[in-house]
Amino acid sequence: MCAEPLLAVLIGPGGVGKGTLARRLTEEDHGLWLSRSWTTRAKRETETGDEYVFVDRETFERAIDEGRFLEWAQFQGNLYGTPVPTDTGGADVLLEIEVQGAQQVRRYYDHVVIFLIVPPSMEHLESRLRGRGDSDDHVQRRLQSTAHEIRIGHELATHIIVNDDVERASGEILSILEELRRDRRSLA
Repeated sequence: MCAEPLLAVLIGPGGVGKGTLARRLTEEDHGLWLSRSWTTRAKRETETGDEYVFVDRETFERAIDEGRFLEWAQFQGNLYGTPVPTDTGGADVLLEIEVQGAQQVRRYYDHVVIFLIVPPSMEHLESRLRGRGDSDDHVQRRLQSTAHEIRIGHELATHIIVNDDVERASGEILSILEELRRDRRSLA
């Protein structure tokens, strides 16, 4: 088996269900370790607080200066970043990040597999954004950035997954990951 863990990344527009898929994937596949991203944005009322490490801008910027992020980006006025994985217990690493972050990761890691998660329709995406309690202004900003995120995502993605059903979409991702692991074992 390859000594280096597989690095899998979920990208896609806000509200597409990346977080839900990431939780499902790590529940179903104990060989995956989910990296918890940091953000300077405020916690939503609908969030429990374990979706991100919520920090102030000064703390985040200090971590940037200390080189503690695998990737980081500013998105709609807030900072988001993925800490450098330290102890994954030998598991493969799963990141849930923005397309800007995926561009950074792709530059440094040739072996990364990137899953672009897309909604079944723009109407479905808008409904999800509204359903999680986002303000009208935030929903509109997110919808305006969606086309750009999906376009860049298509350039980066190894695989494109339509999130029309969480169970089906997570099953598709898990099947791809298992195939990649089999391929890596056969090369070892």
